Formats: sequence, structure tokens, C-alpha cells
Amino acid sequence: MAPKAKNGLRVAFIHPDLGIGGAERLVVDAATELVRCGNHVDMYTAYYDPKRCFEETKTGGFAVFTAGSWFPRHVYGRMLALCAYVRCVLVALHIAWRCYKPGPKAAYDVVIADQVAVVVPIVKLLMPSTKVLFYCHFPDLLLTKRESFLKKLYRAPLDYLEEATTGAADLILVNSKYTRSVFAQTFRRLAARAMQPGVLYPALEPELAQFIDGGTTFLSINRFERKKGIRLALEALCELRERQGTTRLVVAGGYDPRLPENVEYLKELREAARQMGLLEVVRFMPSFTDRQRTLLLAACRAVLYTPQHEHFGIVPLEAMAAGRPVVACDSGGPTESVTHGAVGFLCAPAAAAFASAMAELMDAETAVGMGRRARAHVEGKFSRRAFGEALDGYVRQLRQV
Repeated sequence: MAPKAKNGLRVAFIHPDLGIGGAERLVVDAATELVRCGNHVDMYTAYYDPKRCFEETKTGGFAVFTAGSWFPRHVYGRMLALCAYVRCVLVALHIAWRCYKPGPKAAYDVVIADQVAVVVPIVKLLMPSTKVLFYCHFPDLLLTKRESFLKKLYRAPLDYLEEATTGAADLILVNSKYTRSVFAQTFRRLAARAMQPGVLYPALEPELAQFIDGGTTFLSINRFERKKGIRLALEALCELRERQGTTRLVVAGGYDPRLPENVEYLKELREAARQMGLLEVVRFMPSFTDRQRTLLLAACRAVLYTPQHEHFGIVPLEAMAAGRPVVACDSGGPTESVTHGAVGFLCAPAAAAFASAMAELMDAETAVGMGRRARAHVEGKFSRRAFGEALDGYVRQLRQV
């Protein structure tokens, strides 16, 4: 093992399978950044194929070690969770063995366990001087169905083990405030101990992060369909940039290459951006992921919602729930969900009107205040609890008829 970096820590990651998914992107980003901060980092996993993994696993300055790959991932397509637990336990045992085997060695200062918490007490038992950080993407027990008695019987000890081992960590982090609330509702014994995880948002892709850092960024979320009126967002940005030269726009949304309209409309929007001279300040993100949606909502100044006569529109609610003001057309559902002047702006479907609203939101204090009221507005009127209570009221009315 390499010696501890000067003024840095020795950090080990435990991740089940090092592929190319969103969870892997996060853990690779985390390892790369810890190296950049002057720490010595090693990555341990039960599976790693250098040909099918992120480039940083080869260039990020950290080593990747595998262990436990001989243990099966499933038993005839079943018991995936149990097998993942066993494989990660084998990885944890391998780390302990490497620390104690003869020759130059140094224990890790911190082990970061990702996704599978069962390794936490094992690391703490075998490496008592090592602190353990557990990063919870989402409670695993909520990610599976229990459709039969046998499945319930199989999951019961795993569910108990997940909560018990999660609570053994020295520090718990989650990927959003929403996940933290789910964590508290799911792991009630931990909540009773006042165990509240910290929030560490996943990182934006470097290129997109650099783009957003270049100026105040507005966000448009819609499917790439003509009826969504996305061109209006481009026209508004074009007009606003005559007053505020650093503004930019991310256009993200659902996109299916099998649908001719999606393909044609995205091409039309790119051409419109080129004609308006906006190619350098607009990013198109077709088929963006849930992770990217969360990160973009956290990074943008406000959300532009351009459809007219939309029957309701869930995007404004998502934006307000994320604490972001909304600029929407003054028709359809947004007239009921967006309170003009308080949580956003309802505008005529014209570039000048949208640009004027965006100009007001260029003032950070104004945007923050609106965003704060927007979140409270959604929680009070459009939360799942409010929805359930309203539905319950309607159902009870039926019994009185």
C-alpha cells in the first residue's frame, strides 16, 4: 500500500459493482475529487471491467481492487439482494486482510460504504480505528416488492439488517432532502435516536457544471413536442441577453428517437438557436436522467414553462418543490398552481413578457425569496398529504349521498 498522502487521509470506497450507472458515476466522482483534495484513495468492488466503466477509474488517480467476484450475483435469478450483501462482505474482509497482511501497510482513516450498509459493522469490528461513512442513495427495502409470503419471509431479516447496519455508521449522507425525509419515515428506529443524515448532492457532469458556472442559468423541462412551445424559451433568452449578457438556458426533456416529431423538433430548435446566435449559451439535453433533473433544478435560477393551455402541468410543481420560481404562460393549469408575483410569474406567451419576468429574477434576492415561498406553497397545497386528505374528503362525501 502507498503511504498516506501528506496532510491527506487514506480513504477506501466499497461499491458493489463498478459499472456505468448513476450510482457508479457518483462514487467515481467522489473518489476523483477526494484525490484532487490531496487524499490517498482506493476503490474496492466485487466487479470491475475496465472496458465498461468510466474513464476516471483509469485516470482519476485512485486504484481499483476487486474481491468476492467468485460469489454468484444471484441464485437462478433470485436472491439478488442477499448475494449483493455477501459479495460486499467479502470485499470488506479483503480490505481488512490487506491492512493486516505482512509488509508495508497502513490502516484507512475512512471507509466510504456505498449502497450496501451491511459492511459497516464489519469494517468497524475489524478496523476499529477507521471511521465509516455510509452514502444512502435510497433505502433498499423500498426498491423491491413483496408479492408473496416467501418474498416477505426472505426480505424480513434483510430489511432489519439494513436499518441496524446503517445506524452503525459514524456518518450517514443522502443524495437529497427528499431522500432524507424518506430515510426518516423508513428507518423509524434511527429517527427515534435523532439520527439525521447529512445531504450531499451528486455532482453535475464537468462540462455541464462549467456551462452553468458561466452565468445565471434558466431551465426548460418539456417533452420535445411542438405543442410544448419550447421555441418561446429561446426567443425570451435572446431578448433577455440584450439586457443581461451572461444568461444562459438548459433545454431538457423527454426524447424518443423513434418518434419523428421528437427528432424533427429538436433539429428545429437547434437551428433556431443557431439563427439567434445562442448556440454557445444553450444546452439541449434530450432524454435526461432523474439525477440530472434533480441537479439542474438545484442549479438553475428559475424554470421556464412554455406550453399554452396545458391541462395542469407537473413541471411547475417539481420546480417549486425544489425551491425554484416558475415563469409560465397565463393559461391552463399554471394559472391554478403558480401564484403570480409570489412564487413566479404568469406571462403572455410572448418573448418580451417572458424576458421581463426573467429580468426580475436576475436579482438573486428576489429569486431566493420567491423560491422559498414556492416550496411552502407546494407543501401546503400540492403535497401528497394534501392530495390524500382532499381525496379522502371526496370519498367520504360519497358515503353521505
